[in-house]
Amino acid sequence: MWHVLCGDVAARQLSPLIKRDDSTQIKVLRDDLAVGPLQDVDRPPCAARVAFWQSVWPEEARAELDLSLLSSDAQWLQALPQQPYSVTVWHGDSASEQLMLARVAFWLGESPVSFHEVHCGTGQSHTGARRAVSMCSPEQLAAFVPKEVSTARRRQLADIWAEQRASSSVLRCWRAGQCLASGYEVPDAALIAACDNAWRPLARVMAAVMKEADGYFPTDYFVYWRARVLATQGVVMIDGDTREGYSGLKVRRPA
Repeated sequence: MWHVLCGDVAARQLSPLIKRDDSTQIKVLRDDLAVGPLQDVDRPPCAARVAFWQSVWPEEARAELDLSLLSSDAQWLQALPQQPYSVTVWHGDSASEQLMLARVAFWLGESPVSFHEVHCGTGQSHTGARRAVSMCSPEQLAAFVPKEVSTARRRQLADIWAEQRASSSVLRCWRAGQCLASGYEVPDAALIAACDNAWRPLARVMAAVMKEADGYFPTDYFVYWRARVLATQGVVMIDGDTREGYSGLKVRRPA
């Protein structure tokens, strides 16, 4: 059996519950599907997707970035219908997790591979009520019961993935059971609103944006990237030493 999760933190939470052997493994899909272009995410070498993440990650952290995983994950997904093991996807209320579930369903199609899901969220998407798998303790995860994905739900999920992959949108939020697509104006407006005319630590502004984001969980590097983009446009000003990453920077609106 494959246990499929979004991100390393979620995998660490689930790992104590899974006895791994030749027929039971955890598969971690690390791509944050809520942000960036998706048109070529299933077409190795995923050039547009690679270029997006190269832009997002700050230069000082590029050594940590292994973008070859994008192609290898796409190839793994495409081979799912031909392999002998069942697939269980663990997901919560994040847009990334919901899109991961839809992506797996798309590639499984109507193959005879057994397909289950484990819903670990609250069913709420708004700040303060939502829950991702990574936010659950191993004890909480042990209480959730896998549910077989029906043929009708497989098709519904596959349609979601096909629609989002074909869209030119670059931001996807999960609200009330629907994937709503938009542009970067949502995080950009939140970032600008969190600034004022006095210098503030960039990390504090980023934390405010991440805390209040509705429908998706923006990462620190994604918000940092949007701050850098806004700075090049003259919408905000950034000052400080990048040797410590964004923690050494401050931000304000132009006078």
